[in-house]
Amino acid sequence: MTPEHVPPSVPAGLRWSAATSAFQIEGSRPTGAVGRSIWDDFLERPGAIIDGSTADPACDSYRHPEADVALAAGLGLDRYRFSIPWARVQPDGRGAGDAGALDHYSRLVDLLLEAGVAPFPTLFHWEMPSAIEADGGWLERDTAERFAEYANIVADRLGDRVRQWYTINEPAMTTLQGYAVGALAPGRQLLFDALPTAHHQLLAHARAASVLRERGASTVGLANNHTWVLPLHDTAEDREAAAVYDLLHNRVFSAPLLDGAYPDLESLGLPPMPVRDGDLEEIGRSIDFYGINFYNPTTVTAAAAGSPVPFDIVPTPGVPVTGFGPEWPIMPAALRDLLIDLHARHPHLPPVVIAENGASFPEPARAGRIDDTDRIEYLAGHLAAVGEAVDAGVSVEEYTVWSLLDNWEWADGYTQRFGLVHVDFETGERTPKASYDWYRDVIASSRAAAATAVAS
Repeated sequence: MTPEHVPPSVPAGLRWSAATSAFQIEGSRPTGAVGRSIWDDFLERPGAIIDGSTADPACDSYRHPEADVALAAGLGLDRYRFSIPWARVQPDGRGAGDAGALDHYSRLVDLLLEAGVAPFPTLFHWEMPSAIEADGGWLERDTAERFAEYANIVADRLGDRVRQWYTINEPAMTTLQGYAVGALAPGRQLLFDALPTAHHQLLAHARAASVLRERGASTVGLANNHTWVLPLHDTAEDREAAAVYDLLHNRVFSAPLLDGAYPDLESLGLPPMPVRDGDLEEIGRSIDFYGINFYNPTTVTAAAAGSPVPFDIVPTPGVPVTGFGPEWPIMPAALRDLLIDLHARHPHLPPVVIAENGASFPEPARAGRIDDTDRIEYLAGHLAAVGEAVDAGVSVEEYTVWSLLDNWEWADGYTQRFGLVHVDFETGERTPKASYDWYRDVIASSRAAAATAVAS
């Protein structure tokens, strides 16, 4: 093995996972008005998707789940994170669940269990039914109640076999990119008027968590997207800009879960959250673990006078980048620093699950074996960062690679490849990359070390 292939030392007892999301891998999208999601609508906007593609067939996983389960089992995963699309299960956002869709996810759960991999579903990975968005989407408090109804439908079918759940994936990205600037579905541009969507998502998570526990769930959490925010210059202006961005991207979504309160928004001239009596108590006791999706740090500088926001996001100097270019810098130490900072801010931080971590790099559309050493180096560096955070006292229980498969990457279409497994989107052929073998070996090495420690 070359040095970049040597598995890093990892925390003892760490669980191992890999992730996908339904809209990015399934294909078999609806052909009519019923069952549409906000992403079915968004991708039809001219110029919304960089390569003009659609999410069909993507990896065609809806028709061939066995292939994905075999790949998950081949890695030796403890758990497989996948998502269940709200719009497929509840096609018009109201009423009973679709029997065919529920049968499909029930079968997927059974396939995973038969393969010795625990299913770890996500109930909302950005696929809101179009009918609910037409009623206001996450801007409306009632959407939290409708989400709880959907959670009840799914848990009623799968709760006898599924014990671990994510409720909502990356509420920050839905708020900031979906409702504030319009880069993702539903494509609204409300700037700070998008902030109520943060509260309604957290409330929806808490309502759904209660439903899942009533149906036998042992652990429930959500996956917050986090970034480590750096000021470009060591000046008061840039430090203040970094603090504001940190508040909007990180703390608005973490503090209610971990502290039972929002950070002070009004002192920054921002509108207050639409909180009602009892909301924060409900949100504050709603998680059994804290899920973190981490990809990169964010560097900011003070914006020019008259800017609608007080910060500009700029390239992070002096570090390599992924296939996204300067938008996604590579700095594993940023994950370590983020975890240690969260632990310091929140002394009662529950066990942490790294719910997504990975990188996209340029790769051919049609290929045999891909020796993706750049991805291996990225993952190895971030696993080492997790180990350093654990040594500093942070309780990290699980690590998840994004993604098991190359997939349809939202507004970037098929131009970015995150997978441990290469997918030929014309033929559907799946070919494990070098990173797949590396991750399999890391998992096996970790298990062997843990067994040796127990024996001694």
